[in-house]
Amino acid sequence: MKKFIQIKKAFTMMELIIVIVVMGLLSKYGIEFMAQAYKGFIYSKINNNLQNESATAVEYIAKKLSYRIKDSVIGRKSDATGTFTSIQNVSGTSYTTLEWVGTDIDNFRGDKLPNWSGIIDVNEGNASNLISPETNTTKINSLINILSDNNASLSNSALYFIGSNSDVNSSYGWIWSGTGSGGVSNQKDAAMHPITYGTNTTDFSSSMGVDFNGTDVYEYYKLAWTAYAIKLASDGNLTLYYNYQPWNGDRFDQDANSSLIMQNVSTFQFRSIGSLIKIQVCVKSKLTGEEYSICKEKTIY
Repeated sequence: MKKFIQIKKAFTMMELIIVIVVMGLLSKYGIEFMAQAYKGFIYSKINNNLQNESATAVEYIAKKLSYRIKDSVIGRKSDATGTFTSIQNVSGTSYTTLEWVGTDIDNFRGDKLPNWSGIIDVNEGNASNLISPETNTTKINSLINILSDNNASLSNSALYFIGSNSDVNSSYGWIWSGTGSGGVSNQKDAAMHPITYGTNTTDFSSSMGVDFNGTDVYEYYKLAWTAYAIKLASDGNLTLYYNYQPWNGDRFDQDANSSLIMQNVSTFQFRSIGSLIKIQVCVKSKLTGEEYSICKEKTIY
């Protein structure tokens, strides 16, 4: 009778050593590799988020600025009573607020026809009323009420004559001492001409208690019912202010509505290149204690 002897094999000492060495290498470099891969994934995700956020902020601001009255744009160093200058003179990083008067583009587009035509009949020669053919002040007022949530109307609005001379320091209502009133003082020296309803739906009258006598009236105009301000606060919040009328003495930090554009903004810079405006928005995030920022720029014509 044959007997079978079962032989059990085990790891040799050399094999055990090799296994231990390999596992040691895997524990050292494998975990490090996985950690680097995970960190790379997090960086990539944060980068994509910051790219999207900064791009969104820049496009949003650019859209608003594209309908600006170009002569009205200023930069401020602090709040609504702080030092300001025209956008052409802005330099450095001390200017934290960009402010301008916007054209009423919604009424200009109208429904089937523009609600205001942008044309003044200069042959009428009537100092009490400015006649604007094909304009409908009733429709203008209705849409302004809707857009402003009933906080503004045609009687809060103003006209800007294209081609007129304007001093950005005094003729838009930007000056506000904090102890007195702001706004424009008369039609003759202002760039913004406060208006209200005229005799007919095609007419504008002055809302200042004085008519347009002695005022240089040009054939083409733009209508505005709000100014805009974008301010970067010390906490990193970038905020849009709107629905206020500086030509009537309003301030963005007291009289305007506000909407948060973005948080964690590290930089908001702007400057002028001729009639163009270049803006930059940088959004930051923190990863393992390190600050990580992405910046986007855009030039607005």
